[in-house]
Amino acid sequence: MTDVREHPMIRELKENLVEGRIGRRDFLRYATLLGMSAGAAYAFVGKVTGGAMVAPARAATMPKGGTLRISARVQELKTPHAYDWGAPAVIATQVIQQLARTGQDNVTRPLLAERWEASDDLKTWTLHLRKINWHDGRPFTADDVVWNFHHILDPETGSSSVGLMKEYMLNETVKADGSKSYEIWDANAIEKVDDHTVRLNLKVPQVAIPEHLFHYTNAIIDPAEGGFFGPGSNGTGPFDLVSVAVGQKAVVKARTDYWGDGPYVDAVEFIDLGDAPAANLAALASKQIDEVPTIDTIGLQAVERLPHVAVHKSHSANTAVVQMMIDKKPFDDPRVTRAIRHATNSAQCVQVAVRGYGLPGEHHFVCPIHPEYAALPNMHDPDKAKALLAEAGHPDGIDLEFFCKKDPAWELLAVQTLVQQWKPAGIRANIRVLPSTQFWEIWDKEPFAFVAWGHRPLGTMVLALGFRSGVPWNPTGFADAEFDSLLTQAEGTFDIEARRKIMVKVERLMQERGPIAQPLWSDVIAAFDKRVLGYRPHPFGFVFAEELALKA
Repeated sequence: MTDVREHPMIRELKENLVEGRIGRRDFLRYATLLGMSAGAAYAFVGKVTGGAMVAPARAATMPKGGTLRISARVQELKTPHAYDWGAPAVIATQVIQQLARTGQDNVTRPLLAERWEASDDLKTWTLHLRKINWHDGRPFTADDVVWNFHHILDPETGSSSVGLMKEYMLNETVKADGSKSYEIWDANAIEKVDDHTVRLNLKVPQVAIPEHLFHYTNAIIDPAEGGFFGPGSNGTGPFDLVSVAVGQKAVVKARTDYWGDGPYVDAVEFIDLGDAPAANLAALASKQIDEVPTIDTIGLQAVERLPHVAVHKSHSANTAVVQMMIDKKPFDDPRVTRAIRHATNSAQCVQVAVRGYGLPGEHHFVCPIHPEYAALPNMHDPDKAKALLAEAGHPDGIDLEFFCKKDPAWELLAVQTLVQQWKPAGIRANIRVLPSTQFWEIWDKEPFAFVAWGHRPLGTMVLALGFRSGVPWNPTGFADAEFDSLLTQAEGTFDIEARRKIMVKVERLMQERGPIAQPLWSDVIAAFDKRVLGYRPHPFGFVFAEELALKA
């Protein structure tokens, strides 16, 4: 293999680890992002820390055969680049794959890209692709990747990835009627170097390109299929999609010619049991399913009593937020949105809604497990909330319609807790509970709703996806030039401490005039039959089925 130049910032990372200025996980995350192999990064951490941290290991031998049954929502899989939540991607990415993969340890590794290199200024990223074939035997090439980038960034596609990539890949034009259009910023922004090399030439620096490549709307699909995906679609992954019955079941079958390790099972069935914890618990207890990637804390004690089931709990950046559309009354007055934040008791929400399995939110969408997180003072102050409402012209309080989902149960419990907390401040909310399918049809249309967000490894990622001006997943109408500028600075700043100083400003800005109230972060809790081998829970709830086997 050709010698790979070590990025100069890796030398700085090594010094920071040795001198204790950064922790082991931050070293692993950033060293691998800059092109250091995960094996080399873990080896260096082991050397510095006396071998206390080792790379996740896979069993030397795995049994073959059997059908793995996983609880998962089964929705239409037709448009991978435009998926608006992770459930369809969990199924689709058994067949189509991303260029990179953020693993269960939150470290991002190459997948369809064999490796990558970043320029010193973080404005040029070179992706070296694996020399593999599509399922139909055609070589996987740079042309495929270039087409996918263009399709993802086409505004007509409607991909949430525009939120991640807008600042470094797109130019924005404001038309005479006030509408906006976007185009790739430079003709050479997505450059084919040769048949197996693609270079991204960015408008501004970006430290998290590999983690962006794993965003679930960025799977690489066959250009010949025009953006469509379904049973029989071409792919590069370990399985073929053979059937999809929306709301019921999807089935993938193993290929024998997969370029990587595995798969070990013959097939995987994704079975839709809905969001209700009771249905998942009953199916797991009766051995109708083998795995629930994310379970609700409401049924946790019952699951833990099942002798054939293993349970894993860990902190994550899974959350749900009170979403307020600031272009609609009364949320067009920032004193109202701030009053709702002051009226929220986050610590109490953690204890009541998720029974302590989580962390308090601080209303800015940066989690304590994110490397750029900076702690801010607790905002809970009902008297301040009441005073702000009075200043905003609501001395007698306000009445609101608050939309939420019925399941998972912790979300409704959180909403009920919030509504009780807000009453002393004069915030009276009528809860409108909808089934999940109906809720996801209106989540971006109702001015006041409780909206779930999945884990992202960096705080900058979710802020870019949901709050940057004009991006697809920003239904709140939040458009703040200072926020956009600070976020772009943070995204292009490699030094962790320097980035945290910028993020303090971002967090304070969100607390002052942001469009959300965020009561908590919810732990990821997974349950699986003990006969499932190789299972490592993913913070987003992803399942990499080629890693799993079934004990006979």
